[in-house]
Amino acid sequence: KGKCPEDGWDESTIELFLHELAIMDSNNFLGNCGVGEREGRVVSGLVARRHYRLIHGIGRSGDISAVQPKAAGSSLLNKLTNSVVLDIIKLAGVRSVANCFVVPMATGMSLTLCFLTLRHKRPKAKYIIWPRIDQKSCFKSMITAGFEPVVIENVLEGDELRTDLEAVEAKIKGLGAENVLCVHSTTSCFAPRVPDKLEELAVICANYDIPHIVNNAYGVQSSKCMHLIQQGARVGRIDAFVQSLDKNFMVPVGGAIIAGFNESFIQEISKMYPGRASASPSLDVLITLLSLGTSGYKKLLKERKEMFSYLSSELKKLADSHNERLLDTPHNPISLAMSLKNLDESNDAAVTQLGSMLFTRQVSGARVVPCGSVQTVNNYTFKGFMSHSNDYPCAYLNAASAIGIKKQDVDVFLKRLDKCLKTFRKEAKQEKSINEISDSNAATEQLED
Repeated sequence: KGKCPEDGWDESTIELFLHELAIMDSNNFLGNCGVGEREGRVVSGLVARRHYRLIHGIGRSGDISAVQPKAAGSSLLNKLTNSVVLDIIKLAGVRSVANCFVVPMATGMSLTLCFLTLRHKRPKAKYIIWPRIDQKSCFKSMITAGFEPVVIENVLEGDELRTDLEAVEAKIKGLGAENVLCVHSTTSCFAPRVPDKLEELAVICANYDIPHIVNNAYGVQSSKCMHLIQQGARVGRIDAFVQSLDKNFMVPVGGAIIAGFNESFIQEISKMYPGRASASPSLDVLITLLSLGTSGYKKLLKERKEMFSYLSSELKKLADSHNERLLDTPHNPISLAMSLKNLDESNDAAVTQLGSMLFTRQVSGARVVPCGSVQTVNNYTFKGFMSHSNDYPCAYLNAASAIGIKKQDVDVFLKRLDKCLKTFRKEAKQEKSINEISDSNAATEQLED
């Protein structure tokens, strides 16, 4: 039926299924005689076994979704994977999605493919309107496609950085709608930035007849992000949304899903991909979803949400104990941020030093963001880079509750963070005492003189 099974399969069943697909490919036929330049020949048995002898890849030279006659098994694998992934996207909250396909590129290059497809529809357009998010790949995706990003600074509402809708609309009017390729919005992001106001942006795009591409990098695991996409498509315009395979399905890096609400447009994007493609990302995600089943994936989503609440409450307690605070970002369902005001005020280098201390203590993924750092990306200079704002009020630390996180991960992280912050406080006290003694000695010497 092309659906993800409710209950996951065991490994031997999945392997049997993959072997059945593999023997449908011509390179595995007993009497095969290949005289072409691409015959699925593999010299290493280890490599062949690693890919379950599915060597031909997916698609044909003109279309990544097309069927290959001499690779019936690989073609069936491709069709089934796209169908099962579509089922999971619906299950995760975007019920009205019409079509999707797995592409063997990570999120940034997949966004580039979407922009290049739009070029043929809007040949005059050279600008992409982009509410700022300080993450290099989504910015470079626009540059690589040959367009000029128009950066819209975020608005500070409480602790949250939110979409400046007035600035977006003003920029469309100023540039002229026909000169704008699309609006490039974001759902999943690092706090204190929160998902863009997708519904309002979708309405603006519909009103001005401008395409809308959503970077939904790790948003499939969040019911809130998926709800925003569903609602945006219902009330306005969303042409495509792109999500990473590794972040949402816990497979190796190298694949993404391009999905949308207009079947023909998604097919256009797939036809824009030049040549055949690696089947590895499709194989990885199909194996994973067959082993989990819908019940297993739902369980992971539920556990992630529970761990977000736990991380939030425990990080707040830790922040309070160090005279810091958990930033109030209720619109961000995955990422949290804790202020580092005391570190920032005592020592400019202390904030970045905290990041390196955590990393050497095997804490990965925590981002430490100092105030006022400047970075140039493809000749564009960003002030306050990594904080999504020119002048965010304080330095802070990020932690995220992403799919697959365990209670043990949270507990170990908090324990190590607490130890690092105590080290800083101890050093600050010692430095203060030394300074006080030094000042006292200087005052005594003055009196004696």
